[in-house]
Amino acid sequence: MTLDATDAISPLGVLPPPGPTCIHLPLDVTPEGLARHAVGLANARGGTVLVGVDAVSGSARDAGELHPLMITHAIFELSGGRLTVNVQHHRLPGGARVLAVFVPHAPYVLAAPDGSVITWDGAHLVPVTPGEAEPVADQDFTATVPPDASLADLDPAEVARLRGLGRRASAANLPDLDFLRELGLLIPSGGALRPTLAAILLAGTPAALRAHVPQSEVCFYHHQTTDVEFQFREDLLRPIPALLTRLAELIQARNRFTPVQVGLFRIEVWDQDEVVYREALLNALTHRDYTLRDAVHVHHFPDRLEIMNPGGLPGGITPGNILRHQPKRRNPLLAESLARLGLVERAGVGVDKMYSLMLRHGKEPPEYTTYPDSVTLALHSPGFDAEFVRFVARKQEDMQTLSLDVLIVLSLLAREGEATRAALARALQLPEDRTPRLLRGMEEHGLIRRAGVGRGIAYVLSDEVRGALGRPALPVVEAAAPASAAVVAPVAVPATLPAAPEPVQPAPPKVARAPRRPADSSGPNAAEVRAIALALAREHGRVRNVDLRGACGITTQQAWRTLRRLVRDGLLRKLGTGTRDAAYELLS
Repeated sequence: MTLDATDAISPLGVLPPPGPTCIHLPLDVTPEGLARHAVGLANARGGTVLVGVDAVSGSARDAGELHPLMITHAIFELSGGRLTVNVQHHRLPGGARVLAVFVPHAPYVLAAPDGSVITWDGAHLVPVTPGEAEPVADQDFTATVPPDASLADLDPAEVARLRGLGRRASAANLPDLDFLRELGLLIPSGGALRPTLAAILLAGTPAALRAHVPQSEVCFYHHQTTDVEFQFREDLLRPIPALLTRLAELIQARNRFTPVQVGLFRIEVWDQDEVVYREALLNALTHRDYTLRDAVHVHHFPDRLEIMNPGGLPGGITPGNILRHQPKRRNPLLAESLARLGLVERAGVGVDKMYSLMLRHGKEPPEYTTYPDSVTLALHSPGFDAEFVRFVARKQEDMQTLSLDVLIVLSLLAREGEATRAALARALQLPEDRTPRLLRGMEEHGLIRRAGVGRGIAYVLSDEVRGALGRPALPVVEAAAPASAAVVAPVAVPATLPAAPEPVQPAPPKVARAPRRPADSSGPNAAEVRAIALALAREHGRVRNVDLRGACGITTQQAWRTLRRLVRDGLLRKLGTGTRDAAYELLS
């Protein structure tokens, strides 16, 4: 399902009036003029720039003629790549479109290329005097120049590697020194050109890395079992591009794939997809806190890849909002250099890319665990839903593309069976009142349907989707009307569902809540599957994935998820490796 950005519900709700945090601009504003207002607003307190609020309904022109890429490019040029904004169109009730630019509060004062600084005083753009333009946050650590750093700290072979990565950049054909200066990696200091820490991280010699940033080391561990004991370790202190190459070699040497046939095409589902783990590693190396004297640790288990990163997530970002939060760069110079080299996205879509690919391949999304001074990312690999992979691939042909939001809903319902709107909102990382449009659209496309009424409404996959996934259709059960009909509004039955039969007896006390699973459903619920797994382990001494699937009629992935949770809860212990070959026994 595709949702046109011009039809998206604006997070603004009612458009705010002009003031300290909102700027209204006319339709004839140039991208450069809009960029100046965005930078001024960022230097003040952040807010929103709206273009075309006063457009007349039915007029020939509206803000839809302004392409978001024109705006982001102009802002990027004016701010030197240090300001990232979110640009989208919002359709007014009369049909005209408004362009909304959501501007974060800059962590430090942004200056134009000519050195001038402007800010928004609530009514006008005004210049900022040098005394007022002092930085309000810590400097970018990777932009500092070590006191004794020199050009001898850079490895010519690594500079050549950078040039190869950035061959599409406009600076690719410049001499080495000019190439590095264009990337902002060399700056005049003490009467000579000297490398920043970002330059050493990207192209430093082993001696320079040990002297200036020994904490940039990455420790790789391979585990043959899910135990903490490892069988292989390699400590890597190399420039970031060389690190990525070596880590990919270590992971691929122990990586496997399963072919999934979809018509005439074959999809290779790897235990660890290279695009996903490469993005995860780049995020760790780009956004870690280099002021901490700790290394990045990468643990490769049979059933997961864990990346442990010093410094935690940047301020304000949590596992519960990482998909929606405005991107934040802890190391702006390093991040911008990697973006110009084509290794990372300027738009901050790396996490979205990881989520999307893992869900398309029938897996669980990435799992973040945060601590006060670190964060761990787990990419779970065993067990995937091959029928879900086929379904998504075929649906792509019909609907051109499935958005990440649609994939999140489908994947969750495929794993859990059903979910309330509140549960889906948590998975989507959206306020609950922002989900109805998406869910209605998915209902209209026959992807999901509602079960129950009132506060007991839950969503399940449609019968068509369940059939495509090889699962039996769920019976349609409508809750009976409450005894006090005078205070309860009637509930419309969707056209795609048969009408509920008239109740023949008074409703039970909890009539407003639909049962989690109908009485004549084809399989046990999640709690029953857990109980069956424990009973099998108790009766036979151990339980395997195939045993639980046979007893409950569930998929490989559902059985694996149940067994994994029982291990995490301290009720079972895993023996062996893999998904199909492993066995689980009760912990004494």
